Amino acid sequence: MGARPMQNQSTPIAQKHARTLRRGMTDSERKLWFGLRGEQLGVKFRRQHPLGNYIADFACLSPKLIVELDGAQHQTQRAYDAERDAFFRHQGFDVLRFASNDPFNQLDGVLQAILDRLDELALHAPIPTFPQRGKEQYHPQEHLS
Repeated sequence: MGARPMQNQSTPIAQKHARTLRRGMTDSERKLWFGLRGEQLGVKFRRQHPLGNYIADFACLSPKLIVELDGAQHQTQRAYDAERDAFFRHQGFDVLRFASNDPFNQLDGVLQAILDRLDELALHAPIPTFPQRGKEQYHPQEHLS
């Protein structure tokens, strides 16, 4: 049997670290969070959201999208970022990355890029059909006999 995704589970260490990161957000993260919070783009985002051993800067669980802000340290940790992205994608998430100064230089452009990706993901997401409770289907042919 193949490996199943973790269903957004996180390790206790990642959970603790995420709480610390939420308290100490960078100015860039705060600026982007101001545009994402409160379902301003029509979906709920979580900040510093732990997934497995990793912490996503911003995560939308439906549709599954992770938004990362890359500071200067990411130039030297490309292999680690690629590993994180692979893990997130294995969990079913799409990943968008922006430079950490983008929220200051072009916040509207960043938010529009996120909104565009959310729209793309929504188009490809399966829409479950549920029977409406208490609603009977009326079949006129059954009542003619």
